[in-house]
Amino acid sequence: MTNHFFDDTHIQWQTLAGFDHLQYSILDIDENNQIVDVLFKFAAQQQIVLHRHKSLNKTFVIQGEHRLYHADGSLKEIRPVGKYTSSQPSDEPHREGGGDVDVVVFFSIRGGDGVFYQILDDDLNVVGELGMRDFIDLYKKQMGKTS
Repeated sequence: MTNHFFDDTHIQWQTLAGFDHLQYSILDIDENNQIVDVLFKFAAQQQIVLHRHKSLNKTFVIQGEHRLYHADGSLKEIRPVGKYTSSQPSDEPHREGGGDVDVVVFFSIRGGDGVFYQILDDDLNVVGELGMRDFIDLYKKQMGKTS
């Protein structure tokens, strides 16, 4: 079997202040249906900020291993290339990251009560939130629009 490597050189990756080991590229936003389609890239052998998914997330692993970690940092699950997952909103906090190489994962974030993600500190206190309006603003910035 031939191994293939996803060529992401034409993707304009963005960073988000305060979110180490994470890059993103928003592909599309359907405001009427509350859907955001985005590529996330998590750094190899790293974990991103502790968070909760407060809306439905459908994911597809494009490159690498998508690793999920419990709040204490222990490994919870490994999703290989080609793995499709539909995850309901959950109060369970977790971190995500890449395996031996940076992982690229397609996320389709669906609806919710306005909050897609709660960002947590190590004591599980909510220190921030990301919702539809935040993604719209990030998309405008990504596309070079200011209004």
